[in-house]
Amino acid sequence: MKKRIAIFIQGTVQGVGFRPFIYRLARSYNLKGWVLNSPEGVMIEAEGNKSDLKNFLISIGQEKPDISFISSLEFKYLDLKDYDDFVIKKSENHSEPTVRIIPDIATCSKCRDEIFNPDDRRYLYPFTNCTNCGPRFSIIASLPYDRQNTTMKKFSMCSECRSEYENTENRRFHAQPNACPVCGPHIELWDSSKKILNKNIDAAAECVEFIKKGNIIALKGLGGFQLIADARNDDAIKLLRKRKYREEKPFAVMYPDIQMVKNDCDVSPLEERLLNSAQCPIVLLFAKDNDVSKFVAPGNPYLGVMIPYTPLHHILMKELGFPVIATSGNLSEEPICIDENEAISKLGNIADYFLVHNRPIERHVDDSIVRVINDRELILRRARGYAPLSVDIESNTKMLAVGGHLKNTIAVTGNKKFFLSQHIGNLGTPESYNTFQNTIEDFKRLYKTQPDCIICDMHPDYLSAKYSVKQSIEVKKIQHHIAHTFSCMFDNETEPPLLGVSWDGTGYGEDGKIWGGEFFIFDENGISRKAHFKYFKLPGGEICIKKINRIAFSLLNETGSDDSEKSDNLLSLNSKEKNLLREMLKRKINSPETSSVGRLFDGVAAVLGLRNQVNFEGQAAMELEFLTVNSDNDDYYDYKIENSKSTLIIDWRPIIDKIITEKINKLSLNSISVKFHNTLARIILDISKICGLKKVLLSGGCFQNKYLLEKTIKLLEQNNFKPYWHQRIPPNDGGISAGQAFSLIKS
Repeated sequence: MKKRIAIFIQGTVQGVGFRPFIYRLARSYNLKGWVLNSPEGVMIEAEGNKSDLKNFLISIGQEKPDISFISSLEFKYLDLKDYDDFVIKKSENHSEPTVRIIPDIATCSKCRDEIFNPDDRRYLYPFTNCTNCGPRFSIIASLPYDRQNTTMKKFSMCSECRSEYENTENRRFHAQPNACPVCGPHIELWDSSKKILNKNIDAAAECVEFIKKGNIIALKGLGGFQLIADARNDDAIKLLRKRKYREEKPFAVMYPDIQMVKNDCDVSPLEERLLNSAQCPIVLLFAKDNDVSKFVAPGNPYLGVMIPYTPLHHILMKELGFPVIATSGNLSEEPICIDENEAISKLGNIADYFLVHNRPIERHVDDSIVRVINDRELILRRARGYAPLSVDIESNTKMLAVGGHLKNTIAVTGNKKFFLSQHIGNLGTPESYNTFQNTIEDFKRLYKTQPDCIICDMHPDYLSAKYSVKQSIEVKKIQHHIAHTFSCMFDNETEPPLLGVSWDGTGYGEDGKIWGGEFFIFDENGISRKAHFKYFKLPGGEICIKKINRIAFSLLNETGSDDSEKSDNLLSLNSKEKNLLREMLKRKINSPETSSVGRLFDGVAAVLGLRNQVNFEGQAAMELEFLTVNSDNDDYYDYKIENSKSTLIIDWRPIIDKIITEKINKLSLNSISVKFHNTLARIILDISKICGLKKVLLSGGCFQNKYLLEKTIKLLEQNNFKPYWHQRIPPNDGGISAGQAFSLIKS
């Protein structure tokens, strides 16, 4: 099947024979399209067979000219244009080159070689960088990108570094963070009372010994602090969980090198490209038998894996020789710490020792998270290496989009540009809300824009919405799930008419109820809600997000199974609790109604006995997905689609009835989960057939689920529909601000 891919590359890719290289490579794979130089980098569009495009993409990194360097490569699949040939287009020549802030870049191979060369003056120097790598977004205070406008301004270059910086033939020519042991930042090892235990390379060596002994280290990294511990050490991991109040949520793991990753995990060529890329994100990989502690990702067949991306990481990991936990250095729901004094205050009861440095971090930047689904890169958290996202748009509207409440990001537009921020996080604490406000001011200052309007979520209690109405400019509101669909439209550069499928956990609906299982038609008549899942009640409201057996009871109550003996075997609720919940549901006491597929996942997980309450967002849904691993069939449950005025209602009750029966009859949980997932994919297919629109967009947190997304894509394509899903913009609430902005652009 033919596909079109659009690729945008930044780095040392102009004047180095890069376009002829791309031309020859594309023709060797029989691709059609074009390549050109723009003021921002090299742009490529190529059409051809999917397998040829994938090999072309991987070969760019493997076979590029020796003198070139790729600091950023992002791509996405788009609709076909049926090009006749592959050509080198004439370069774009704008009178005013666009100012784009480059993301932080993982250490390049040449700097890595210097770090481990005993004869090099930067031997084991933790801040080695060059024009092709190193900190960018995390150290820029203002534009233009000059040293005086970065957090490196306090470090005056020595004569040797200055010579490199001014030499046009040197790879450190105008490398703004350029430094060496003589003139640059340095590291220190502290205890929790700020006592200096060691400095420079001796600090790193002592830190290694502490990690080997099972201690927890707070490491000041590129965009903030990380908590480091031996990933093989059960006691160290359990202690970290206890101190961080993080009972079961998976930890990310850093491996010394790619070969060790391959020993422990299944790694596809595309996943290997991601691990080795300049972005160097956390990649979700299927784990094989290995020595990593079972407490790293309890009950999870996947590991979130990355390899070293800074010189300091490389130095530590080479000495350690084994995987370590590398998780965000923060308190629950707060942004990661970026200052050593803040870290001592907030992480002092978590970490045993602190490996710090004296290069200030301008703004927090978490590690990015990526998953490969259906042979495509899907960004789940857009942060280090990818942020900020900068896109050309046609609109001159100056606006600020403030996102949602969970996984918050913000976006600004102006001068025909769109900028999406790094991951900010959940706005549930004063610290995270302050970071949200600071990020807004940061982007307004960096991009020299003052918005004429703000666009926010309809939910009146979201802090982002409350912030918006306090500003002295026009405020526009957009429904949460419609914003999700606009986000997917923006990501795929597609236009109506289309069917938008928006499934997640929670979103304030236009009828005041909690939406989350929505189908929208986008056409010449505007936007209409075409279908949704039958409402069910959440007894106790928000408490159901944690205590999911309450959701299960509500589902059983709707099907008439809540008072039968068989229900007693399914839920850990005593008679008193059941009577109370039944009364709440009957009298509609604090029992808001929802159409949420995310909450339906939670309820099914509880019915199956996977768990009665969750310890982190999405946990139950993840465990249902894990039951589909290495299981695949086409069986599904019966369901009903009913007409209600102009809206179709998907009745899930037959599904729950059958699941209860099969659970009692001891059908394997794997089989039940696969059938449940297949049923959801079938529902999307049936609604698509009823609507008759060929374009079907899949957005919302539920489509982070690999099995559900791939099954839905397969069914739609088999029935001649054209599915679209997320690529560069997260499908979860991290993409809401992008959808909000795009909705206004298109209005």
